[in-house]
Amino acid sequence: MGLRLPELLLIFAALLLLFGGAKLPALGSALGSAIRNFKKGFSDEDPKLSPTTRPVAAEEAPAPQKVASKE
Repeated sequence: MGLRLPELLLIFAALLLLFGGAKLPALGSALGSAIRNFKKGFSDEDPKLSPTTRPVAAEEAPAPQKVASKE
């Protein structure tokens, strides 16, 4: 189904009336960079959490050792 040419033209005309011709390129650029950053946020891993510095899960944590008391 999707959007065909008449629907896209109608949407573009409505956006042109609402925001004007000067603001439309800036709006498109901002939307594009927002989508790009959103995708990048999901695809990139946090560089602060490397495999050596990542937090240890509870099941991976070593068991606490008991210290024998001298009594």
